Amino acid sequence: MSTASAAVSTSATDHSFLLRKLHSLSGVVPVGAFLVQHIYAQVLALKGPDAYNAHVAFLVSIPFLVAVETLFIFGPILFHGGYGIYIWYRGESNVTDYPWVGNWLYFWQRVSGIIAFVYIGYHLWEQRFTGEHLASHPELAYGKVSHALQNPLILAFYAVGMIAACFHFGYGLWLFGCKWGITMGPRSQKISGVLCGSVGAGLCAAGLVSMMSIYIHP
Repeated sequence: MSTASAAVSTSATDHSFLLRKLHSLSGVVPVGAFLVQHIYAQVLALKGPDAYNAHVAFLVSIPFLVAVETLFIFGPILFHGGYGIYIWYRGESNVTDYPWVGNWLYFWQRVSGIIAFVYIGYHLWEQRFTGEHLASHPELAYGKVSHALQNPLILAFYAVGMIAACFHFGYGLWLFGCKWGITMGPRSQKISGVLCGSVGAGLCAAGLVSMMSIYIHP
């Protein structure tokens, strides 16, 4: 290999390493933080429509809302989802040849990522950009979500999307610790797996319970 070819190869590797680091980081902050905030808002619905609507009113009152959403929500979600699809396209899963736990987790991490990407995209589009504009009418937020969930297909889609998003986030937290050198040894990775799995399961339970509450109390 020539010196020029080696330099190009090294540069491409460096860029790939950096992009994968940023991809892992974006899955925790801000995309993961957005998921946690979203589930927190749903949990407030357990207190009733007024508590949920008040939280939405607070969110839409943030100064420079469109810029904030673009920089910290829409942009990172597009990057994380788009680059995640690219990684899956370039990677190879061998779960059928070597059905080890790690391989299956890799496979379901990719599948859950696609489902979560579609779920979040659809939910943002439906709730943020269709019908009554919540930035102008935050008092209609609870009713808008509740109306959507009365459709059994949408309810099932939201439930599957919530499960996929929480699994993806929980396992992504574990991967983040490994990739960023936070959990290096087998023992620390095992402990991290239990903690991250518990976080994902807890968020999922909270999201599903609050979702059913909104469905039951339209």
